[in-house]
Amino acid sequence: MPDGLDKAREYFDSGRYVEAVAAWRELAEHGSAEAQYNLGACYEYGQGVAQSYETAVEWYSKAAEQGHSDAQCNLGVCYANGCGVAQSYKNAVKWYRKAVEQGDENATHNLGICYERGLGVAQSYKTAAKCYRAAAEQGYADAQYNLGVCYESGQGVVQSYKTAVTWYRKAAEQGYAAAQFNLAVCYENGRGIAQSNTEAVKWYRKAAEQGDADAQYNLGNCYANGWGVAQSYETAVGWYEAAAEQGYAAAQYNLGVCCENGWGVAQSREAAVEWYRKAAEQGDADAQYGLSVCYYNGRGVARDCVEARRLCEKAAAQGHEDAIDALSKWAVEPKTEI
Repeated sequence: MPDGLDKAREYFDSGRYVEAVAAWRELAEHGSAEAQYNLGACYEYGQGVAQSYETAVEWYSKAAEQGHSDAQCNLGVCYANGCGVAQSYKNAVKWYRKAVEQGDENATHNLGICYERGLGVAQSYKTAAKCYRAAAEQGYADAQYNLGVCYESGQGVVQSYKTAVTWYRKAAEQGYAAAQFNLAVCYENGRGIAQSNTEAVKWYRKAAEQGDADAQYNLGNCYANGWGVAQSYETAVGWYEAAAEQGYAAAQYNLGVCCENGWGVAQSREAAVEWYRKAAEQGDADAQYGLSVCYYNGRGVARDCVEARRLCEKAAAQGHEDAIDALSKWAVEPKTEI
């Protein structure tokens, strides 16, 4: 049996998925839990067979009933997400628990999420943190990150920025982008660690290079202001663009400001208007006010005082001080330019 499993794995690792499926199927039909689990994974991801969550669940169930912890965890995920089976958090928890009893770190982390959110169990931050810790101590990056969040917020544990930093770092060093971002924020603000813009930039960059929009935006701000790095509007614009293309409203606004002023990019009021509009449509107050000014003064767009006032009112409703001031002046004196 092990020889057959090894051969199937060799097929799979070399991209010969159809042959791997055939080998695993033969073994699975003869009761191999490992083969049943792997066959389920092939069906879940459509590798060597037509994708089918229903069939994946069938094979995961066979392996899970034999005590295969990875299959138990995956079956729990199927129940949690309603993939190939009726959605049920209670059943998800049932299978997570079985895998947890065997020390499965993924299932332990997933059970922690259930406790944190009250999914299929009574909500408990304390139990969630306990689960995250158990998985984190096994080196599971997701759990290390979530345990860091618990310590930063004080949910289920005594609040401690220092301990949060410890866990963020463990996950960050494994390449976990969200942890890299949070660690950078801690460095930037001196929370739980000595303040260092240089270290903040280092970790923002690692997360940004993985496509994390929050990190891309913050890294752009570092370059725009020369925080921890040589000041460069050109580089700032590059990072703002990366975040803006992902729909990040604050980056879209900042990119609009750069376009309007010609900072790091060819000056273009028309381009500024387009970026302000994208951010304004997402409710960004700065962008709503900036676009209002463009409409009022006819900068990059045809002058339209009605639209200018509408946008100014939207920004003012969110407490934007310049918009509030502009509306107060609007009411008592003729306007020539905002």
